[in-house]
This record gives sequence, C-alpha cells and structure tokens, in this order.
Amino acid sequence: MTRILQYLLIVFIVVAMVSCGSDTQSNPFKKRTIKAVKEQNQGLSLVLASKKIRAVTNYGSLSYFIYRGEPMGYQYELLKNLCNSLDVELELFIEKDLSKCIDMLNNSEVDILAMGLTMTNKRRKQLLFTEPIIVSRQVLVQRKPDGWRKMATADEIESHMLRSTLDLSGKTIYVEEGTVFEEQLSRLADEIAGHIEVVSDHREVEELIAAVASGEIDYTIADEHVAMVNTRYYPNLDVSTAVSFPQKIAWAVDVNQFALADTINAWVKTFNKELISRLLFNKYFKNIRSGRISKSNYYSYTGEHLSPYDSLIRIGAQELGWDWRLLASLIYQESEFKPQVKSWVGAFGLMQLMPSVMQTYGIDSTASPEVQIMAGVKHLKSIEHQLPDEITDSLQRMMFTMAAYNSGLGHVLDARRLAKKHNMDQNQWIDQTEVFVLKLSDKQYYTDTVVYYGFMRGDETYTFVRDIVDRYGHYINLIGNDSNNNRQ
Repeated sequence: MTRILQYLLIVFIVVAMVSCGSDTQSNPFKKRTIKAVKEQNQGLSLVLASKKIRAVTNYGSLSYFIYRGEPMGYQYELLKNLCNSLDVELELFIEKDLSKCIDMLNNSEVDILAMGLTMTNKRRKQLLFTEPIIVSRQVLVQRKPDGWRKMATADEIESHMLRSTLDLSGKTIYVEEGTVFEEQLSRLADEIAGHIEVVSDHREVEELIAAVASGEIDYTIADEHVAMVNTRYYPNLDVSTAVSFPQKIAWAVDVNQFALADTINAWVKTFNKELISRLLFNKYFKNIRSGRISKSNYYSYTGEHLSPYDSLIRIGAQELGWDWRLLASLIYQESEFKPQVKSWVGAFGLMQLMPSVMQTYGIDSTASPEVQIMAGVKHLKSIEHQLPDEITDSLQRMMFTMAAYNSGLGHVLDARRLAKKHNMDQNQWIDQTEVFVLKLSDKQYYTDTVVYYGFMRGDETYTFVRDIVDRYGHYINLIGNDSNNNRQ
C-alpha cells in the first residue's frame, strides 16, 4: 500500500470516528469539529509532503551518541526504522530540557518527542503518547559498599543496601528536574509516613548516575532499563531496589496529531513483531560490549575523539578550508577510519585513493595515515579548484567536490549541464544537480548531446554525498569544533 493510500485510510477512519459512535465516552472524537479533524491530520500530511520527520531526543548512552564515527543509540535507531518504513528522512534535534521539548511540539518545530518518556495522566494532558516503546519501572541507584569485591558473601553486600522503600525515609535523593521521579518520591514519602529530601538537579539522569558512582552523591532514581545499562559502565552500582510499579515508556506527539500518532502506533505494533526489534533491544540493553564501548575514547558520551586520526584530519581540513568534522565524515564513508583497507577495484587506505591518484601524489600501500590523508586532501583541493567559479556557496562547492571525488569530475560536470538544460539549478547539489547524477544511468540522458562522459551508475555518488552530509550533521550535534575536541 502506498503512503498516499495509507494516509487516505487514516483520514477515513478518523472522520468515521467523528461522525459515528454511540456516545462521547466510547467515541472521544465525536464532539470534534471539522476544523479539529483537519488539524489532527495536518501533522501526518506535512510529514508525507515534506518527506521528513523532525524528532527531538536527548544525548545519552541509550538515546543518541557516536561510537567510532558512527551515529548510534536506541531512540535514534528506532526513529531511523520508522523513517525507512514511511520513506521519509530524519531531521534530529537534541534537547535535554523536557519543557523545551514540549514547547517545540506545541510550536510545530518538531513532529515527535522521542526521549522515552514515562506515561502519566498528568503528562497526557499535555502530550499525545504513542504505543509503549518499552515497559520499565523506576529504581533506586545506590553504591555498593567500599571493598565490595573482597566481601566474602553476597549477604555481606546486601546488608549495606537499601532494599525497602521504608529505608528511604531520612535519605537525600537527587533527581533530574522536570522528570516524574520527584512526584514518585513525594508519593512514597506520604505512603511511608516519612520524609525524603528530594533535590531537583539540572543534570540529566545518566550524569546523576555517574555522580552516584563517583561518590559525589549517594542516591538517584532512574528508569530500570537505563540504570541496568549504566551498571555495565559503573560496576560499583546497585539498581535492584524498585520504587515504582511497571510503567509504560513511549514517544509523544502534539495532542492534536491523532493521525500521526495512529501511523506511528501501526508501525510500533508491526515493528515489535519483527526480528530487528529484538536484535535492536539486545544490542543496547543486553550487549556485554556496552561496558567496553563506554571506556573508549571514540565513544562521544564520555570520550573526546571520532578516530585515532583526528589531529591529522584537523590539519588536512585546515588546508582545505573545511570543517574537520566534514572531512572526518568523508573518511569514515570511505574506510571507516581503517588505514589498510583495500576495495575490490584497488582503492586503498583511509581515503580510498585509486592507484592512478596514488601515483600522481607519489604514494603507495606503505604510506602512513598522515601521508594518506594529505594525499587525499591534495586530490580534493585539486578537484575543488577545477569546479566552475559560479558555484559560489561554500557548502555547495564542498558537496560538488565530494561527488567528483567519488565519481570523477567529468560525470559531475555532465550532471550540471543536464540540470541547466532541464531548468534546474546547476549550482545547487541537493535535489537539483544530484537528480541528474542518478539519471546518467538512463540512456535517454547519458546519450544527450550535453553529456560528454557517457554512462555512470549515479546511485553510489548520490548516496555517497548524502550519507556524508547526514553523518556530518550528527558530528555537529555531538562533537565540538574547538581545539580540544569537546562535545557541544
């Protein structure tokens, strides 16, 4: 079924719910006006028309991060799978403040809030939740006693742990401000007829978990699935004490966007039955490599680097006049930062230079990473200098340069001439000239009189540039551009 048919079906269902039904309680849409019906379909309509979903999430070891140059995260990969199913692109925003995220929804700046929120009746007055992504519960995060590794028995460790909610009386517990944890502790204090000192902290949950592990604070509260993953990073933590019943964790959309929510819900139900759903859950919540990843310098949540060659990439990018993160994204696309990799066509090294290009710059397969990068930079610079001066926008020149780096300058110039002939902007790459790179595999186009270099399979070049630019966006989100390479 095409997306248009899916959309029409959703509109039909919503309109039917508005016009039919025995009473308002069984049919909550009954009293909605025609205007309201149009509004609740507007979000889905805009998503399909723009071919883009705008989502906001937070930066963390589960939501969204970069490891060895690749954007990752449970929320991020769920969103990518949703976008693939709808054949739309993902535009991702990073924001840890929930109130700002809700404002972004209300102001139509984003379509989805994908932060793994706990569903509560209070929040349902502000947000329209999707089907649950996860079912979890809130747990107390506390440290094991000093010297716990040398303790003879588990019972000896247990004797130091808080295991009942009654034990929370008189304790000071830090929680992330704006979360449901503060409300839960308030209810618990009332139920146990005691006092719990709750400190609302501006730091995110995972930062507070780290503070417990380091001894800066003694306790915090977290969702169990988040807490469990963090025990792999901090083995001195205990997260076995539950402070709530199981709760639904979900995404949210604007309260009026019923059609968009229904579309996401249909995807969630289907996705949860597929193997990829289980593999994705195991990857982030059961993978024993998580602890090792967290200690890597190339893990953006705790480390400071994209690759072992960041300093060399910075030097090369300065020579090019590029943001170093864009050059890093190109190198990742070519080799995943592997200096000895060789393709089936003979391209070699970090920048996958062809033998003829390597000969031009006097290098071979014994070249060091530094020499490989600088040869690639010289080649990029040579291509850029051959581009027409009328491509004046710096980012556009970079994209044309990357396209020519992949396919050869001649094919890119052919695509420009085709774009001009068909009244498209030959000086813009995205959605303009790139369209004709794809068409150069079509006889109607590669035999055109304005085409000098003939047939090419343009899908590789099209994807090459788009993937680099997309990854560059993630690098901008998560990796700083200052001299110390700290994240923003």
